[in-house]
Amino acid sequence: MLVPITSRPGSARANKTGAWRTGKKPRFIHKNCVACRMCATICPEGVVEGDAKNTFGCDYDYCKGCGLCAAMCPKQDIEMIAEGEKI
Repeated sequence: MLVPITSRPGSARANKTGAWRTGKKPRFIHKNCVACRMCATICPEGVVEGDAKNTFGCDYDYCKGCGLCAAMCPKQDIEMIAEGEKI
């Protein structure tokens, strides 16, 4: 018996997918940031946001903890920390 699988558009926003995080999360240090936006560009979830005043951060409700933002940062201004650590 085949059962149709359906998904409503926008359902990912309704589910806080950050609960699936890898055990690490990014910490934005805000010390050496030059607002290059590389972290926002590389984020596969599109949860990194910021402005020209170096106030980048992410929505932890949806961040999966992949670490691409930290790996891509040319100024090493993002570090991956353990899930329980304070931001």
